[in-house]
Amino acid sequence: MLNSVDILRMTTHELREKFLHFFATKGHAIIPSASLIPEHDPTVLFTTAGMHPLVPYLLGESHPKGKRIADVQKCIRTTDIDEVGDQWHLTFFEMLGNWSLGDYFKKEAIEWSWEFLTDSRWLGIDPERLAVSIFEGDKNAPRDDEAEGYWLNAGVPKKRIFTYPKEKNWWGPAGETGPCGPDTEMFYDTKRPHDPSCGKECHPNCDCGRWAEIWNDVFMQFNKQADGAFVPLKQKNVDTGMGLERVVAVLAGKTTVFETDAFQSTIDAITGLLPRSLAQPSANPSIRIIADHIRAAVFIMGDDLGVLPSNVDQGYVVRRLIRRAVRHGHTLGIGREFTKVVASAVIGHFASSYPELERNADRVLKEIDTEEIKFRATLERGSKALERILAGKNAVNGNDAFELYTTYGFPFELTQEIAEEKGMSVDETGYKSAFAAHQELSRSGAQKKFKGGLADHTEKIVRMHTATHLLHQALRMVLGAEVYQKGSNITEERLRFDFSCPRRLTSEELARVEKIVNAKITEDMPVSWEEMAVEEAKQKGAIGIFTERYGEKVKVYRIGDPSIGSGQVFSQEICGGPHVDHTALVGHFSIAKEEAVSAGVRRIKAIVT
Repeated sequence: MLNSVDILRMTTHELREKFLHFFATKGHAIIPSASLIPEHDPTVLFTTAGMHPLVPYLLGESHPKGKRIADVQKCIRTTDIDEVGDQWHLTFFEMLGNWSLGDYFKKEAIEWSWEFLTDSRWLGIDPERLAVSIFEGDKNAPRDDEAEGYWLNAGVPKKRIFTYPKEKNWWGPAGETGPCGPDTEMFYDTKRPHDPSCGKECHPNCDCGRWAEIWNDVFMQFNKQADGAFVPLKQKNVDTGMGLERVVAVLAGKTTVFETDAFQSTIDAITGLLPRSLAQPSANPSIRIIADHIRAAVFIMGDDLGVLPSNVDQGYVVRRLIRRAVRHGHTLGIGREFTKVVASAVIGHFASSYPELERNADRVLKEIDTEEIKFRATLERGSKALERILAGKNAVNGNDAFELYTTYGFPFELTQEIAEEKGMSVDETGYKSAFAAHQELSRSGAQKKFKGGLADHTEKIVRMHTATHLLHQALRMVLGAEVYQKGSNITEERLRFDFSCPRRLTSEELARVEKIVNAKITEDMPVSWEEMAVEEAKQKGAIGIFTERYGEKVKVYRIGDPSIGSGQVFSQEICGGPHVDHTALVGHFSIAKEEAVSAGVRRIKAIVT
């Protein structure tokens, strides 16, 4: 048995395995990580938390693996991308989670959290270094006295139980409506010196740096309505989250996640390319950014539903990550293509835990190398444009600097560096002002674009979700069985469906697809679902990407029934739902646009009325 010191120095792989083993002993089925690319939730570009792939089950659908599950979910968050390079922020991270889908609730969740944290068989943390927080209550929801009672029973003294408002101790919903509830958070006292101005009133949610949140138990007991009301859920759920890299770093006394084993081989690959050695490579912001961004890009592209660099949506995020990494490579003085080398190190470290990275390695390495080569050419063009701007001037104004960035992807830092070499200044304030205005415009557009979504389960969304199944099968009938879905996005205004196809569709082909979909709507075919083993789903011809991300059983939605109507099954797909009960409820289907997304991927935008 490991002693407490060894436990606190465990690797990310060891913590990952220990967490899953603990909850297996508590009757939880272990499920694989869902895709980073949300298949049926348009409210987010990526899977940002463990709960996103599980929304249908949190709302009452039965999960094939039962009511107790645990997982390690791959997550991408881009809201803090500009913060990457500090101690803790990451674009890609792994989230440990255990779930109760209408089974146990606060008592068991709290007791097991305390046991895993403090028992010497598991993490063995000194209870004196732990504090917890609960929801203080407001006009819409009461103070969480129940959670406080269970913490007291577990042995946490009242002086180390803190109350906070919704901003700190409330989770959800993922969209504008949906499951949500109070949470209880666990904090670890790092014993590090903190800002003296903090004073004697230091508390777990203080920003002085002494306390680190290591776990969060969410009690989903309400469903937020469109009018803002919180209605108690018939099925109460538990959702917990523990950030893998952060916990390993905190418990080992590290001051940054970049000092953990999750980054060691990646950082080694980067420093091996540098023209000079660095005493503390993990402390260099540019090295951290390269390590984080390449890791995130590899996981997005290496997913079985992987997205490649492009100028739209998820593809734009991938492109931005790679280009930021290349930019910081330039800052460090790396004078040749290097992203492929760093990406290989990421794949090598994580392939045993995420086999999809090895399966898709050739695609990942080819695309990241191609993207870097193209961007290096962009940097060259930007340099020439900067020379033209500098001609006859003694300074670069903010708008010119921002135009270099938006038109050529030319980084401000490089503009500043070249200008300073020539004894000129750059209007940084003007640049930041132009950039902030651009961000606000982009943010407003994104909020409008992703308002609503399948997670909201509105009637229009459900109708269009069913239409995507009809569209998928119609495309396969017209173009061939090699066509597969590559992604979808549904809002109240339209559906968007990405699919594999190497060429533009003709107007005749689009007309045929539209005609088939509307014919099946007119036939008013029944829509039903059935749980079955993966092998059975394969044998019955269900469409899906059969990888280890599925459990032993899957939910297969069927449009049509051999014993009803025409006696034919039109479509069978693995899906979490929801759908209309019969196709006449979909309405009239119209294709609005067909376009390219990336090499080998096309997109159809359509509406139902």
